[in-house]
Amino acid sequence: MYFVYILECADTTLYTGITTDVNRRIEEHNESKRGAKYTKARRPLILRHVEKFRIVNKALKREAAIKKLTRREKLKLILQK
Repeated sequence: MYFVYILECADTTLYTGITTDVNRRIEEHNESKRGAKYTKARRPLILRHVEKFRIVNKALKREAAIKKLTRREKLKLILQK
């Protein structure tokens, strides 16, 4: 399974990513050197949204689509669930 996720950073910005293990990836973003450069300076991070996919290409397309959304659209997506 592949997961597309949105994190809320300590500075209230939103970060979107893809992973096969959400818990491991959030831990990497919050605590290790393996987190994204963007998130390292914006800790702590809170998981706000997750979508599950069986096919990696669909997950990658969804990640790209979410990244193109405005902040307002991302917040609306987060609040829908």
